Amino acid sequence: MKLYVVGIGPGDSAQMTPQALQIIRQSDVVVGYTKYIEIIAHLIEEKTIRTSEMKNEKERCQIAIMDALKGKNVVVVSSGDAGIYGMAGLIYELAEECDEIEVCVVPGITAASSAAAVLGAPLMNDFAVISLSDLLTDWSVIEKRLRLAAEADFVIVLYNPSSIKRFDYLQKACDIVGAYRPDETPCGYVKNIAREGQESCVCTLASLRNTKVNMFTTVVIGNSTTRVIRDKLVTPRGYRYV
Repeated sequence: MKLYVVGIGPGDSAQMTPQALQIIRQSDVVVGYTKYIEIIAHLIEEKTIRTSEMKNEKERCQIAIMDALKGKNVVVVSSGDAGIYGMAGLIYELAEECDEIEVCVVPGITAASSAAAVLGAPLMNDFAVISLSDLLTDWSVIEKRLRLAAEADFVIVLYNPSSIKRFDYLQKACDIVGAYRPDETPCGYVKNIAREGQESCVCTLASLRNTKVNMFTTVVIGNSTTRVIRDKLVTPRGYRYV
């Protein structure tokens, strides 16, 4: 029996892969975080739906595994790509001893690539993706990753840049990166990618530091070669000079 872990992309079903749509339509049970289930509600009206709130990831995955063991066609959904800060890894861990279950991961468009498309072409060269959420990773580790990525001149994509409890984490990240990059470094952010209320902005590192963002915002900090071309972020790959 198979248990599918599906990435539903950034929000709009038009940006879901055909494979993801097919797997969801063929499912009996759909399991996911409440807000992600709401995004695909129009696709799963006649299915058994199991939801829970944030911080109940383990419980959701265990429910999915139990349903799969009963012979049901189960899909666990994650926003973006299920294998990037999603549920794929946890499903593999919890189903490690369930030899009768085959875990199948269906990729989706992650926030880094969807935000990059809105902002221009900032990820044309090497980049690092770092989550600022310290729920599962100590801030000291996040701080070290930010510092080393900045020192190595990676374009940096920030997931989960702020929340009610972490209201100043983007400021902290900008201060860390700012030790290695000038205030005028081109940056950008996208809120509510591919959903109602989408908002984007190209700015500088200095102005980004004082920008209010939330968990549904993806931030891009340019490197030493990133430029603004026609109001879009572009990090040259170097083809022009070959």
